Amino acid sequence: MRTIIEPFRIKTVEPIYFNTKEQRARILENAFYNPFLIHSQDVLIDLLTDSGTSAMSSNQWAGIMKGDESYAGSPSFFHFSNTIQEITGMPFIIPTHQGRAAERILFEIMGGKGKYFVSNTLFDTTRANIEFSGAEGVDLICEEGRHPGIPADFKGNMDTAALEKFIIDKGAHTIPLVIITVTNNSGGGQPVSMQNIKEVRKICTQHQIPLFIDACRFAENAWFIKLREEGYAHKPIPEIVHELFSYADGCTMSAKKDAFANIGGFLAMHSEALALQCRNLLIITEGFPTYGGLAGRDLEAIAIGLKEVMEENYLQYRIRSIEYLTEKLVAAGVPVMRPGGGHAVYLDAKEFLPHIPVDQYPGQALACALYEEGGIRSVEIGSLMFGKYDSQEKLIPATLELVRLAIPRRVYTQSHIDYVAEVVIDVFKNRNLMQGLAIIEEAPALRHFTVKLKPIN
Repeated sequence: MRTIIEPFRIKTVEPIYFNTKEQRARILENAFYNPFLIHSQDVLIDLLTDSGTSAMSSNQWAGIMKGDESYAGSPSFFHFSNTIQEITGMPFIIPTHQGRAAERILFEIMGGKGKYFVSNTLFDTTRANIEFSGAEGVDLICEEGRHPGIPADFKGNMDTAALEKFIIDKGAHTIPLVIITVTNNSGGGQPVSMQNIKEVRKICTQHQIPLFIDACRFAENAWFIKLREEGYAHKPIPEIVHELFSYADGCTMSAKKDAFANIGGFLAMHSEALALQCRNLLIITEGFPTYGGLAGRDLEAIAIGLKEVMEENYLQYRIRSIEYLTEKLVAAGVPVMRPGGGHAVYLDAKEFLPHIPVDQYPGQALACALYEEGGIRSVEIGSLMFGKYDSQEKLIPATLELVRLAIPRRVYTQSHIDYVAEVVIDVFKNRNLMQGLAIIEEAPALRHFTVKLKPIN
């Protein structure tokens, strides 16, 4: 089989500013060992997130020039809305400035004390918006998803037996929504099978609970279904996507992922009554319902990107590039989430640094080491991000201790990825010299964004 090449040509470039390991050590110290606090110009390869960091296409940039900035009723909104209706089959489309704004609106309306939002795995901002409403987020990942090093086709699936039990134990009236995240970001970027979505839909229908899709990476998930699930190999991606959304009552999406956009998101749903409530809140906090906090140019870019992301040559290249980095690390003995996910490679920090206890945040220590060694910025997906405290102020650790290397779409080439592999392998060879970290300052919610830490000697 011939090399799978990038299905695009590079038209505009921006420089990478190189620095030394000694300089990076000082930068890291000044940033209190938090990669979020490092200036982007001091980063060589930025894998902090795939959100809003994609390279837009020439067609998207042309769309930006066509964007109509009318306050109400812009043709750019109708292009945006019609595209999402076509893809999802959902009639009511509400633009927001990004995904978490869509989540905030939804959970403010449907949440509240004594309620539970059940998911395969909630991401950090989703959980924070749920908890801010007074409700509680519950993760019911399948058993395969709890074991990073053991490959399985659909490790992002929800545990349907656990879902049934939870509904019976708590009562359907306490669960306003079940949410399936595709792909499962906090669970290692792993896909969810169509069969699992159907089974969750059946349970939700039986108990009269709405089902929403967190659709940030819907096209990547559809490609995994095409590759791995029986009966889908010869179906076109738009058809798989349409079926996926057909089982849902609604969805939220950050268009900063699988729409290649730098900003934007939306809510889509079948319920006219819920849509009316969401639009009323949107007007108060985001903007008029036909722009929702976005410029017309952004609405155009999103509409174009949502179509481009379903092109099969792109998806084949995208998923293969993640597999490529995963395979290089596995060959070197580096513990990673297997198989490769859709948008990122996840290092298993617990296995990578077994000598660092979870209350010293091995994932954060590893993320810092990758920056110091090679200027690579990544993010901890573990007990710093998801850990909580019990009544004695003792850490309740996360299920997994991961470091995510999120690959921006259409940004880096194979030589960049080869460099990333070399740095990770060099850090792995010297892992026994690494030490843990202690928190010296933290916020009460989403602490990983602004937390300050220090090394433990």
